[in-house]
Amino acid sequence: MVADLNSTMIPLTPREFQFQLTAEQMAEPSVTVFVARDQDGRAVGMGSLKDHGGGLGEVKRMFTLPEVRGQRVGSLLLARIEQLAREKGVSRLVLETGEAPGFEAAYRVYERGGFTTCGAVLDYPDSGWSRFYEKKIGS
Repeated sequence: MVADLNSTMIPLTPREFQFQLTAEQMAEPSVTVFVARDQDGRAVGMGSLKDHGGGLGEVKRMFTLPEVRGQRVGSLLLARIEQLAREKGVSRLVLETGEAPGFEAAYRVYERGGFTTCGAVLDYPDSGWSRFYEKKIGS
């Protein structure tokens, strides 16, 4: 899944404005990775919650295979990430995604999930190549 995500995202924006977690970073204790599987057990989507502490969580590495897009896999993953964030006492979820053609489906998933655009978050640069979202949640 990580390789599929990277091969999809890397051509869309300059490399210096891409902020992917590596597989090693995804294995850190502050990160929880969710994998959506089809009825045959094949991985068809993924998403992660990175807990920054202090009530702040970040949605990372959201991706669904092209053949399952439109089947709400991304929405289900996002809802599960939010559920875990609430369980962990997170009160604000943020995320960074690309600001370029090719990201429109991601915008729809986030906006349908209740996220709204905001200014730059965490230590991401406000480069014009990123779009930032946030959602305040109750614990």
